[in-house]
Amino acid sequence: MTDFFDALETRTPAEREAAQMAALSAQVAHAQQHSAAFATILKGVDAGSVTTREALSKLPVTRKHELLDLQKASRASGGDAFGGFSALVRGPAMSRVFASPGPIYEPEGASADYWRTGRALYAAGFRQGELVHNSFSYHMTPGAFILEAGAHAVGCTVFPAGTGQTEQQLEAVRDLQPNAYTGTPSFLRILLEKAAEAKVDVSGIQKASVGGEACPPSLTAWFKERGVEVYQTYATADLGLVAYETAAREGLLLEESVIVEIVRPGTGDPLPEGEVGELVVTTLNPAYPLIRFGTGDLSAILPGACPTGRTAPRIKGWMGRADQTTKVRGMFVHPAQVAEITKRFPQILKARLVISGEMANDQMCLQVEASDVADGLREQIETAVRDTTKLRAQVQVVRPGSLPNDGKVIEDARSYQ
Repeated sequence: MTDFFDALETRTPAEREAAQMAALSAQVAHAQQHSAAFATILKGVDAGSVTTREALSKLPVTRKHELLDLQKASRASGGDAFGGFSALVRGPAMSRVFASPGPIYEPEGASADYWRTGRALYAAGFRQGELVHNSFSYHMTPGAFILEAGAHAVGCTVFPAGTGQTEQQLEAVRDLQPNAYTGTPSFLRILLEKAAEAKVDVSGIQKASVGGEACPPSLTAWFKERGVEVYQTYATADLGLVAYETAAREGLLLEESVIVEIVRPGTGDPLPEGEVGELVVTTLNPAYPLIRFGTGDLSAILPGACPTGRTAPRIKGWMGRADQTTKVRGMFVHPAQVAEITKRFPQILKARLVISGEMANDQMCLQVEASDVADGLREQIETAVRDTTKLRAQVQVVRPGSLPNDGKVIEDARSYQ
């Protein structure tokens, strides 16, 4: 592919990093001044000094459940429904308000392509003058509007199909002959299967941008066999577009207006390239300035550049959930507790808490990669586990590099049969 959505996509990595770090300092200052929540979260932070990734990594991570708790507390006291996170006020600058499960309320700014998905749709081959069949929900949640705004940014016309009513949607596809589809991959599969059963011509749909659920390579291949090139889009109601798939099919490319870190689950500590951890995103959106927002999703940074000529970093895509909190013998055990134990011992390179056994007979084993197994180390770690979790655990020391690189800090391997 030789054409791009805009010139930002082909900046050198150094140019992008310099521009993002310059914008980061201004965004931190903006958040402190215009978001009551971040005025508290970032109290005492010198925004002018936050000009590097190292400085960014020192700021606290705000995870989704914390945002929800702050919103609920604010609403309970008669305060702002957004919990002080929105920098917008109702009126022309705030075109819509959405509700995600929780409920978490999200504002939509009035700017064109507010969610920045035009870039993802362009990479998926969407072009001006085409008709897009949009089957994301138009009810309360922003999914449909996120993709619709991107389609308009590319110059497409949108059919707002929404969810459900498969027969009516299939009728609309037959009559309107859309060029492209946006929605979940599972509903696209339903449409194609129903079309085959009913002998309805849906060959006009030759490309799709899907999200909201996993789309494994086997399903992508299934769609391709039926003439539809499917591309994945990773966006959230809080952040807008975070990453998107290109024709290279090698991971997901990061959007130009987000700064992404991969951190060890339960902490804010950045991990090196290739290590699986929690995706933490700082958005440069002034309307909803989220600084180090923990998505709760696992991913990893891929090495190298995208073969399409786009130069932004890439992630592997969605690799599961980072919040691995589980209950053991009636007590909750959190990834942050495993991280706390690990930090007490500089010999520990990596740790993984494995919960095994049958119901009512839970057993814990903390597997640790250690550079030096000194006398008494196991016993000291076992004591630290007991002090931190109030539970007993066996400690198993394994050779460096032997634990899986899957982002799991807590593995629930119990039998529930």
